[in-house]
Amino acid sequence: MPAPIGLQLYTVRDALTKDFDGVIRRIAAMGYAGVEPANFFGKSLQDAVKLFKSLGLAVPAAHIKLPTDKQAIETAQTLGCKYIVIPWISPDEFKSVDKIKALCAQLNEASAAAQKNGLKLAYHNHDFEFAPLDGKLPHEIMQQCLDPAVGFELDTYWIKTAGQDPAAVTRELGKRAPLLHIKDGPAVKGQPMVAAGEGKIDIPAIVKAGEGSAEWLIVSLTSAPPT
Repeated sequence: MPAPIGLQLYTVRDALTKDFDGVIRRIAAMGYAGVEPANFFGKSLQDAVKLFKSLGLAVPAAHIKLPTDKQAIETAQTLGCKYIVIPWISPDEFKSVDKIKALCAQLNEASAAAQKNGLKLAYHNHDFEFAPLDGKLPHEIMQQCLDPAVGFELDTYWIKTAGQDPAAVTRELGKRAPLLHIKDGPAVKGQPMVAAGEGKIDIPAIVKAGEGSAEWLIVSLTSAPPT
C-alpha cells in the first residue's frame, strides 16, 4: 500500500503569508493527510500546531536546523513530528571526500542529540549530492559515513535532475529513506518545476519503489511554475 501523502508547506509559501489558516484548511479539505512545515509565515508555533490538530493533519517531519540547537529540539517536540529534516547544506561542503566525511561527523552528532530527545534526523538532498566526485556519488559516501540511524528524505526530482534514477535510489535505500519528496518538472537545472503529474518524472515508478519502506510521500514545489 502506498504511503500517506503530505504537503511541504513551502510549496504554498506566498499564500500562507496572506491567509495561513485559510490555506491550511484548504490543504486538509483537498485530502492531504499531513503537512511538513519549513516556516510558519508569521503564525506562532503553538497556534499552527493547534490548527493542524483541529484539522486532523499529521506532522511527520519538519525542515529545521541542526538539532544540536535546543530551539530546534523544542520546535520538533511541539510539532509532535518524528523527523527533523536538514533541508539544505551548502554545495561547498561536497567538493571533496574529506569535506563530506567531516559533514557526516557533524550530522552524526546532531542525530545523537535528536535521539536523546525521542526524535530522528533525516537529510534532504539536492542535485549536487548525486553528481560524481572522484568516481563516486557524494550521497553514496554519506550512506557509508553516516550512522545508520540517520535517514534520508529523498528529493526524487533533484536526483533525476542530476542524471540518476530516483526509483532505483529509492529501492536501494529501502527503509533508510522513510520520506520521499514528490516533485515534477523538466528535470533540467534552472528550469521551473511544475505540479506533480505535469512533468517528466515517473512518479508511479517512484511510488512503487517506495512501497513497504517509505513512511510518507511529501508533495513539494520549490520553484514557481511557468506563467
